[in-house]
Order: sequence, then C-alpha cells, then structure tokens
Amino acid sequence: MKKNLSILFAIIAWFALLTQYYLMIENRVASVGETTIRFISFFTILTNSIVAVYFTIVSLKNASDSSGKINKPGVLTAVTVYITIVGLVYQLLLRQIWHPTGLQKLVDELLHSVMPVFVILYWYLFEEKSLVSYRQVPKWLIYPLIYLVYILIRGSMAGFYPYPFVDVTILGLKKVLINSVLLTGVFYLISLLFIFVGKLTARDKKQVINQG
Repeated sequence: MKKNLSILFAIIAWFALLTQYYLMIENRVASVGETTIRFISFFTILTNSIVAVYFTIVSLKNASDSSGKINKPGVLTAVTVYITIVGLVYQLLLRQIWHPTGLQKLVDELLHSVMPVFVILYWYLFEEKSLVSYRQVPKWLIYPLIYLVYILIRGSMAGFYPYPFVDVTILGLKKVLINSVLLTGVFYLISLLFIFVGKLTARDKKQVINQG
C-alpha cells in the first residue's frame, strides 16, 4: 500500500508541477528565463517539488529497506509541515485574490489543496510518529528561512515578489519583516502540533494493540 500510494502521489505531484510550468510559460509576461526563475521562486512550487521528489524516492526504494535518510523519523513530518503551510496560506490569504479557470484551476487545486491532504494522510499512515523529536523543529525551519532570504534578495534586484504579504515595494520592509516573523511562528507552531498529535496517536495505537 505504501509503495502504491507513493507512486500515485508522485505522479500527481509531477503532473501538477509540469503543467503549472507549461501554463506559466504559455502565459508569460517576461522572458522564458525570467519566467522560469519566477516559477521556482514560489514556495508552493518548491515545496511541491520536495513532495514530488520525496514520493519518487520512496517509490523507487525496496519496501523492506528502512535504511537511508528518506526513511528517518521526522523527514516525512517536515515535508508534511511544509505542504500543510502551503495549503493553509493559500486557503486563508490567497484564494480570495486569485480566481483561476479551466486547466489552471485544476492545477491550482492539486498544488494547494489536494497534495496537502494526500501528504497529511500519508503522514498519518506511515510516519514513525513516536520517534519524531521536538528537537528536530529548528532544523525544519532552515528551509523556509533560506527561502525568505532568497525572495527578499531576489525581489530587491528584480522587483518581483511571489506573494503579496512579502512585497516590499507595496508594504515596506518593516511590514514584510513582521509578516515573516509571524509566518515563522506559524511554521514553528504547526511543527509542534504535528509532533504532539503524532505522539498522541502513536500512544493511543499502542494502547489499543496492548489491550487487544
């Protein structure tokens, strides 16, 4: 089951990513090179790429092989936290200002709604939740913090900010930094929540097994 789900989710993720890139190139307002850079400047794209790579690697590994960093407890939880943030930010902050249609709407829902749900389900089924440590959370924050630094530097040079809440030209640097601190806090809290819920469900499952 794990391998079959991994293959299915990998296919869906790659389809959504490649189709989104195609649509951006087809509707570009800048050069192909600039459009490509903008494409990989979206946290949604980078995170769904991480998801796609993760499921691809799991799909290619032997089901009985539990070795390797990809299966280390916490890796799946970190990926789940990232894609959950993608879903939450889109649903709460971006959906109201973006109204795609046709193929773009399908891809949009796959990237922002479907994949987060799929990954959370996969995490619930297969993560070694009892072995995930709260001490891992600071390491998980490295990715979003590096991303933040990148888009601010890139934005200052190219004038392109992928999301309105980090657009320095409109909000100013102070407001963007405040938003960034708040988002970092959300990352931290969501990470703690997943670990807490994971340990809780793992304990309950163990109790049920022992009682049985």
